[in-house]
Amino acid sequence: MNSFSLKTAKLLALNSLKALWSSFRDLLPIIITVGIFQVFVFQQELSNVGSLLAGLVMVVAGLALFISGLEMGLFPLGEQMARDFAKKGSVPWLLAFAFALGFGTVFAEPALIAVAQKASELVVVPEVADEMPITSELLARRQTFALTLRTVVALSVGLSLIVGVIRIIRGWPIHYFIIGGYLLVMLLTFFAPAKVIGLAYDAGGVTTSTITVPLTAALGVGLASCIKGRNPMLDGFGLIAFAALSPIIFVLLMGIIWT
Repeated sequence: MNSFSLKTAKLLALNSLKALWSSFRDLLPIIITVGIFQVFVFQQELSNVGSLLAGLVMVVAGLALFISGLEMGLFPLGEQMARDFAKKGSVPWLLAFAFALGFGTVFAEPALIAVAQKASELVVVPEVADEMPITSELLARRQTFALTLRTVVALSVGLSLIVGVIRIIRGWPIHYFIIGGYLLVMLLTFFAPAKVIGLAYDAGGVTTSTITVPLTAALGVGLASCIKGRNPMLDGFGLIAFAALSPIIFVLLMGIIWT
């Protein structure tokens, strides 16, 4: 092994150790909280201590790898694509990419799939209480509801990223959009059926996934960095807020139309 390879290996090992320590430090408050409650409240010995410790090690390692992957891959990728689109000067292609990014990542988001499935079981119920067995028609209706919910949420995020990108290009203040959006949310809440209001408010949270957030943030910052007169700190951030707000509006509208 030559000196260059040895130096690279040492640097990689050092960065890995720093990432592991950083992940452990981030998880330390949770570990301390669980430990305090276990000792002073439950006052019971933990079962399967070995499995718990092994799981903790996996979580720390997984979190470290994930953060390193974001820093090495997703953040640079999003920023580079934003710069390429800005240099190319093709706004339609930039908007198409923003929509595809929002729709694709959210539609495949596991948290949204789980929430949509659970919501379909609670919203689409048998016409006769405690009807057993569950018919294939009922399952099909639930599947349709879940797929519709996922599509509506994904469309809302895709469209919101288009609006967010246009805002960055034009330099429009973000607070007008956010204030106006939440005023619309409050208005729609009065007309939406009660059974979808909580679901709509939660929809905004599940869409800001571990993949959507870094790519969206990198897209906004990279785009603002390449446009003359734009401040990455002032104009680059905010796309995530759009992605979290728009599903609430669209799901409330879905509830009004569906019923």
